[in-house]
Amino acid sequence: MKRYLDYLWPIIGLVAVIWSVDLLWDKLKAEAGTDAAIEALLAQGSLWDNLRIVASRIGQKIAVIPGDAFFHAGLATLVAYAALAWYDRIALLHLGKEKGISWPYIAVCSFVTYALSHNIGASVFSGGMVRYRAYTAKGLTAAEVAVLVALCSFTFAFGTILLMGLVLLYEPEILRPLGRLSSWFAISDGTARLIGAGMLGFVALYTIGSWLGFRAVRIGKFELVYPRLPIVARQYLAAPLELAGAAGIIYFALPEQGNPGFMIVLGAFLLSFSAGLLSQVPGGVGVMEAVFLAVMPGMPAPAVFAALLIWRLFYLILPLVMSLPVVLAFERAQLKRNSAATPPP
Repeated sequence: MKRYLDYLWPIIGLVAVIWSVDLLWDKLKAEAGTDAAIEALLAQGSLWDNLRIVASRIGQKIAVIPGDAFFHAGLATLVAYAALAWYDRIALLHLGKEKGISWPYIAVCSFVTYALSHNIGASVFSGGMVRYRAYTAKGLTAAEVAVLVALCSFTFAFGTILLMGLVLLYEPEILRPLGRLSSWFAISDGTARLIGAGMLGFVALYTIGSWLGFRAVRIGKFELVYPRLPIVARQYLAAPLELAGAAGIIYFALPEQGNPGFMIVLGAFLLSFSAGLLSQVPGGVGVMEAVFLAVMPGMPAPAVFAALLIWRLFYLILPLVMSLPVVLAFERAQLKRNSAATPPP
């Protein structure tokens, strides 16, 4: 059975790569075909013609953004993905499994994990599969990988709750324009501040639980340990850093004129990205545009679309392109190692 599984995983990896390439092409066409005429050309053209159309249209959209904005957006992307690698490192420290797993290995594993999960959606499945393959190769059990995936997901949620609480305390008016999208957001500034305070209260309770040293929960042979203060302290740094880096890509890509400031951009990003994840819409297509246009009515729609295109290129599309060869190389190496370890019949 193990011999069959050794060949099954590379096949799954290849299928994921093919699926990702198809998804990547669909995303690029969606970014390029924003009007009926272009959509008609893409529907009728050959692959080579479509490649030229897509490249030309995307080039036109990003040509309006100055060069220094690309530079700062690139730095923000590096900060975001470095913090995502820190998520994995924090989880390994929590499990006591950090020894023998180098930072470069963790960084590559995290990069591929999020490049796939951010684009494909179903992050627990797509991200969990990559981490399972990578970390079981380093000696972790399936249960330990499950805890690692869960803690990384919680670190993201922790950072979102922390930053959104701060945004609602200092910029409660961010929810006013969203009342046009849903009656759920039709609340007063005072209520928004109370919600923000409640979010920060949750963060405080989680921290207090760590400070008090809540006992581990045992389920059969499995033990679920409450994160200790050194782990929580790292979560306080890593999660906001990643989210601020991701929002910073959009902030730097927006023009200075009419820019509402980083806190508003951060709040719009947190609301739209979280909604996209909950709806499992890959890349938050449509969701982010609606939220950003509602929150920032003073910004021209083309400028918002261009900034979100830069975000998708830097945070989603380029990482996906870079991750696919890594998946293929890893599965090829694993297949070679398993073949060498299998005794001849």
